[in-house]
Amino acid sequence: MPNFLKSFATRLAYSNVRWMALYRRVCQPTGEQWADLLRHHEILVAIGDNVSILPGTVFTDPWYTRIGDNVRLSMCTLIGHDGSVNMINKAYDTKLDAVGKIDIRDNVFIGHGAIILPGVTIGPNAIVSAGTVVNRDVGEGEIVSGVPAKVVGQLDMHVAILTAKNKRYPWAEMIEQREGAFDPEMEPKLRKMRIEHFYGEDT
Repeated sequence: MPNFLKSFATRLAYSNVRWMALYRRVCQPTGEQWADLLRHHEILVAIGDNVSILPGTVFTDPWYTRIGDNVRLSMCTLIGHDGSVNMINKAYDTKLDAVGKIDIRDNVFIGHGAIILPGVTIGPNAIVSAGTVVNRDVGEGEIVSGVPAKVVGQLDMHVAILTAKNKRYPWAEMIEQREGAFDPEMEPKLRKMRIEHFYGEDT
């Protein structure tokens, strides 16, 4: 896509929310860029610093959702209401409401395909595994997985295991030298080393 088109789509998206879909299609923004655009338009209650929200993430009720610092959302779904109320109100001749906040504290990762239901607080320092359905609070330092979500570990222990595992990788020194999560110059060599490690040198 020509740079002038990307630049034009970006300007449109920042000027008016109605152009966000065009920006997403034309520019294919990173999670950080998409979070910045959501923050710019104040789509959510609040979005902290160093946040990545992949564009495929769904917020059914963004006005009830708050996100802290250093949060990563990986194409998950955050639902702020109970849609069954519409049926119940008609069937029982009632006028009920069923909405809830979603409060994601600092240092949280939510994996691909996870579903966060209304009335939930997550973290700080927590991980929601891919495909998990969260229907109650996730406490500080917890790792949850499953349907419904159950505590399967603690973040401190997970960090210790990852640290020990990383020291055994042939590319550990490269990771230590890398600035940030991705270095385009380093990536081809890093990828080659990983493939050889996983599948053997003949791959």
